[in-house]
Amino acid sequence: MKTLLGSLLALVTLAWGWDVVNAVPPTTAHPLWIARQDALYLSGLLSIAMMSLTMFLATRPVWLEAPLGGMDRIYRTHKWAGILAGSFAVLHWLIEMSGDILKSMIGREGRVPKEKFVGFLEVLRDLAKDMGEWAIYVVLAMLAITLWKKLPYKTWRILHRAMPVLYLMLAFHAALLAPRDYWAQPVGGLVAALLAAGVYGAIRSLLGDIGRSRVATGNIIAIEHPANDVTTVRCHLVRGWRGHQAGQFAFVTFDNKEGAHPFTIASADHGDSTVSFQIKALGDYTKRLAERLQPGQTVRVEGPYGRFDIARRDPRARQIWIAGGIGVTPFLAWLESLQAKPEGAPMADLHYCTRDQAKDSFVPRLESLCATLPGIRLHIHDARQGAILKAEALGATKDAEIWFCGPSGLANALRNGIRAMGLQPLFHQEAFEMR
Repeated sequence: MKTLLGSLLALVTLAWGWDVVNAVPPTTAHPLWIARQDALYLSGLLSIAMMSLTMFLATRPVWLEAPLGGMDRIYRTHKWAGILAGSFAVLHWLIEMSGDILKSMIGREGRVPKEKFVGFLEVLRDLAKDMGEWAIYVVLAMLAITLWKKLPYKTWRILHRAMPVLYLMLAFHAALLAPRDYWAQPVGGLVAALLAAGVYGAIRSLLGDIGRSRVATGNIIAIEHPANDVTTVRCHLVRGWRGHQAGQFAFVTFDNKEGAHPFTIASADHGDSTVSFQIKALGDYTKRLAERLQPGQTVRVEGPYGRFDIARRDPRARQIWIAGGIGVTPFLAWLESLQAKPEGAPMADLHYCTRDQAKDSFVPRLESLCATLPGIRLHIHDARQGAILKAEALGATKDAEIWFCGPSGLANALRNGIRAMGLQPLFHQEAFEMR
């Protein structure tokens, strides 16, 4: 994620710098006015670049899962690209407003001469300026809403639908107000490519085309409640399901009004187009879900996605698997997939962190699955009994491979602890935060 975002920011900055170096500044312009204009263009370029990346990644490009590490990583990149876009938009707006300060300091004399346009093009530029100003205000509001985690997912999702329209307004703003000389420089080609990618994503979003080729439909065939806060939903997909690898997830729609939510597939692929989801009551939607679902109900499943795949493990590395809370679901699928050939199961230590082992419905299931897999050593860490998992308890080595799915706080604590031990094993983490 950091590499992609940093590389794009650096590329845009270099392209802008090339234009600045090769441009001939007006002899009558004051250096401060020239600096303001250059900063205005750079902040605008960085903002529209991040917005374009955000819109393109929203199309769920499966071909990027391998280089970026899975759809969960794509969505994390999408989120931070949006945050950076909003931040640069704020900077762009502040630089624009700084004109009044410069007027009071050095006067209107020495301002950079404006490019001359006439006719319909001038009208379009005026329109682009107004559209960009109003769109930025809305984008900033959307940024604040995104960062406010307490907003219900459904409300956030409805508001998020406005983003493609806002992006098209800002793309129009960027294309029309870019300096004329840009289009003869590398920065112009880069801007054109970014706008094309962003417009592609925005149009697909407005048409409702995202993920359509990976949608399967079917029915709920069984609902179980292994615990008060956990609902098991078993579905049979009668059309369009292409199968899955243990550890992958899907976007599941039980109610068209509510829309799709991401859930890990908690079962192995048995070739019968049947999938199970273990859904924990964490938010408003999941808390009410158990009351709304019933056998026979239609379900829409888009996927599978993700790279948290047991087949990707290094057979030469020591395997350490760590699950926290509902993060156990991909490991349940892993263990279930190994039941067909237990002799082929790897040697691994599976650490499961739970708040209360006595009330946790996943513990018996884990114990049952691991009982038939001699190579899998199960370790239960019961927080109620004070058994908090520490990095030292993992027995990690420099050649170990760690697979983690659970709370980000636990992941960060374990990462820091491992680094403090002077070790840097491979650390695969399922990043299930989609907003």
